[in-house]
Amino acid sequence: MINGSLPALITPFKNGLLDRDALKKLVDWHIDQGSDGFVPVGTTGESPTLSHEEHDLVVRTVVDHTAGRVPVIAGAGSNNTAETVRLVKAAKLTGADAALVVTPYYNKPTQLGLKTHFLAAADCGLDIIIYNIPGRSSVDMSVETMAELAEHKNIIGVKDATGDLSRVPKQRLACGEDFIQLSGEDATALGFNAHGGIGCISVTANMAPALSAQMQEATLAGDFKKALKITDKLMPLHLATFQEPGLVSTKYGLSKLGLCSPEVRAPLVELSANAKSAMDAALRHADLIS
Repeated sequence: MINGSLPALITPFKNGLLDRDALKKLVDWHIDQGSDGFVPVGTTGESPTLSHEEHDLVVRTVVDHTAGRVPVIAGAGSNNTAETVRLVKAAKLTGADAALVVTPYYNKPTQLGLKTHFLAAADCGLDIIIYNIPGRSSVDMSVETMAELAEHKNIIGVKDATGDLSRVPKQRLACGEDFIQLSGEDATALGFNAHGGIGCISVTANMAPALSAQMQEATLAGDFKKALKITDKLMPLHLATFQEPGLVSTKYGLSKLGLCSPEVRAPLVELSANAKSAMDAALRHADLIS
């Protein structure tokens, strides 16, 4: 079952190269902390700056080291349908449980183009989670298009980063109650679940996996009072994480926890002094550092 807190895993580097040892340690740490699954090589995993070989190696490393303990949803997004198909097929070969496929960015396909793209991905035979993030891709999948795609047996859910909580009940009515709806926005994850969602593909969960998992568990149990208290602890971290590019802040936060290097690849650069101060304060607020 895909639900709960699903960290959008960072890809650790060391001296410009993949740090597979650090990646394996992160997998074990997250499972010990209560994370409910992994989403490697999304944008938080720096997929735009990974080679094809590196991309496939990260997925294989996470799948192999997870060893079935929790689900792995492999990032397989591209604005090129043929490339998306290649990524989905590669994820299937590694044994990933599903693939996360983003709406094609920059070239702005029509709704018909979106259907063509996602059906090609789904026909590869691996379960597909649609990633709808109009703020970055400049195209918004309509509820009607999603409902049509949900009829395909391999299109099982959506990571919704529209920021519009009314989408959750609309999509539930259009796509059915079994259609998996995951939040793509940490700051509104509680409200997303209150509207009918069942989890979050989270950036913050990289640094605060236990709190993120506890918040998700509370909402899914209907204990929104407890979930609100945890959200209050996490909200400064949500905000600080996205003061500058989220994965840069996340790697800095993880470096403060001693879990990986803060190294990122250009065109991303080291976190500014002001952003570091904000992250330090947010980590303290969440009781993650003293």
